[in-house]
Amino acid sequence: MFPLGYAEGISLSIDLPVLDANCPEILKESGLDLPTIQSTFCGEKPVAIPACPELEGIFAPLYSAPSFRRRAYLQLKIQELLLYLSDVEPEKHALTQYGSQQTELIKEIHRQLTEHLDQRFTIEALSKQYLINTSTLKEVFKTVYGLPIATYMKEYRMAQAMKLLRETRIPISEIADRVGYETQGKFSKAFKDVTQILPTEYRRTQDSNWND
Repeated sequence: MFPLGYAEGISLSIDLPVLDANCPEILKESGLDLPTIQSTFCGEKPVAIPACPELEGIFAPLYSAPSFRRRAYLQLKIQELLLYLSDVEPEKHALTQYGSQQTELIKEIHRQLTEHLDQRFTIEALSKQYLINTSTLKEVFKTVYGLPIATYMKEYRMAQAMKLLRETRIPISEIADRVGYETQGKFSKAFKDVTQILPTEYRRTQDSNWND
């Protein structure tokens, strides 16, 4: 169920003959080319496309969608994803300019950042810890995860806070501490910057959805 915070990925399996026989009218009108999508992304070698604003934009609404609307959102988002994949050119997005060693290093940094949300790590400290140039660290992180480190971590913290607000009765002050904010006031401001709603209002909204 969504939202679950930031996931490693979403698995989507498509039975192409079934989709071809029951293709939604809007996809037919768009000229969706299923054989081309299959040959592009399901060949001998897997294709990896880094996180990017386009993909983030497709799935972002799922993080705040009421539970009773998630199925409808997912059906629409899968159609959006198919349209995106039909136009994207993997060779322009694939991780070709960075070696696997650098990419794995960035994944290690990502793991450290996301597993210790109550701590704040500067780029300089991470650079020294992992023996990587600061500019390279920032550049490769943005390529792999689609956003600058600071922006990514702010949104990641808010996603985790949303999950805690939605699934627990933990006081907001404690949630603020868990996701790395010194005060509830700073947390509330950051939460509203990202979600356009205060954490108290978000929790109230989720409570009313459950009651409905």
